Amino acid sequence: MNTKSPDYTDPVKIIELKESILEDNNKDAQDLRDQLKAHKTCLLNLMSGPGSGKTTTLLALAKYFKGRLDWGVMEADIDSDVDARTILAAGIPSVQLHTGGMCHLDADMTRQGLRALSEVADRPLDLVVLENIGNLVCPAEFDTGAAIKMTILSVPEGDDKPAKYPLMYEECDIMAVNKIDALPVFDFDKEKAERYARLRNPDIKIFYISAKTGEGVKELAEEIIARVQAHNA
Repeated sequence: MNTKSPDYTDPVKIIELKESILEDNNKDAQDLRDQLKAHKTCLLNLMSGPGSGKTTTLLALAKYFKGRLDWGVMEADIDSDVDARTILAAGIPSVQLHTGGMCHLDADMTRQGLRALSEVADRPLDLVVLENIGNLVCPAEFDTGAAIKMTILSVPEGDDKPAKYPLMYEECDIMAVNKIDALPVFDFDKEKAERYARLRNPDIKIFYISAKTGEGVKELAEEIIARVQAHNA
């Protein structure tokens, strides 16, 4: 009878799956970014927590994009097609992307959405907005191939989100603080929110808007249009 005790000192090979997955995705995302650049299409990855007003902000931006950008939207959700229907009803080409329970999109999912949107739009687009899943963690970790990354922070969410979810603000070029019409109701410190965001990303551009009333939306639209035109030049 073998009574030898197992040797627990043997080295165990550890595979860091997340690191491997991210590395593969980053390569794929760069390929996609190069392809879009060659076709003069700018991809904007729009991220935020749920309920921040992503779709409402896009509808508010639409009046300033009209006649200046030919654009479309990919709506990502775990389920439902509510947002895509809303965008389509406004006359903007849109497709709904279902992730099957995943809380983010990667480059390959984005590529599949771009193919579907090209069929719906049936024309070249200057700008494609990927309205990512409402989540402040996972979407920031995965490169989608976007040339512009934007996040929305709504006043009711609180001014501490850039401190609590730093990667989102490190990754994004633009931060729109939405629902400023609600500032009198909520204890939201604008200086604190800006300080937290710029601590993570000194170059982040910050805009204060109300997608509901339209306040500040024109300035945000001009920033996006300028970035798209520079990308596609």
